[in-house]
Amino acid sequence: MFNSSSFAEALHSNGPATDLAEKLHLYGRFIGAWTFDATRHLEDGQVLTGRGEVHFGWVLEGRAIQDVWILPARDAGPSPSLGKWTFYGTTLRVYDPGVDAWHIFWSDPRTQYYSRQLGRAEGDTIVQEGADGSGASVRWSFSRITENSFRWLGERSQDDGATWRLEVEFLARRAGST
Repeated sequence: MFNSSSFAEALHSNGPATDLAEKLHLYGRFIGAWTFDATRHLEDGQVLTGRGEVHFGWVLEGRAIQDVWILPARDAGPSPSLGKWTFYGTTLRVYDPGVDAWHIFWSDPRTQYYSRQLGRAEGDTIVQEGADGSGASVRWSFSRITENSFRWLGERSQDDGATWRLEVEFLARRAGST
């Protein structure tokens, strides 16, 4: 008989697959709970702000990382400063040794926003490039990464990556750190 705890047990893993542990560290260092301050820059110049949360965990025999991004944070209460900008979605991040990169699959059933990307380290930054459901070019990146903080940027290009416009910035802190 199916129950939710058997599903969680089948999905979640205690750590990375040992044969890929070094490569899986790129995103594995984010495992745990985080809060973030969010800023969205609309094309008309309007700026929306709020506080969110993100949770990263090992899944699928430790061969992938799944995260859940939530805005506003579940304990934030009403967040009128966000307008209609809210989300509750998940990313599946799967390392592919054949291309030495990560396949990134974002899905947000609340807003029906989907994106598929390829992620790699570029120096001290993780850069994910791909397209969203509309076919627009997107670039998402993690930078300023420390044990207890990171900066996440969401950018969009209307000219196939010749120029990028900043849409979103998240400044994240590990939950429980100051």
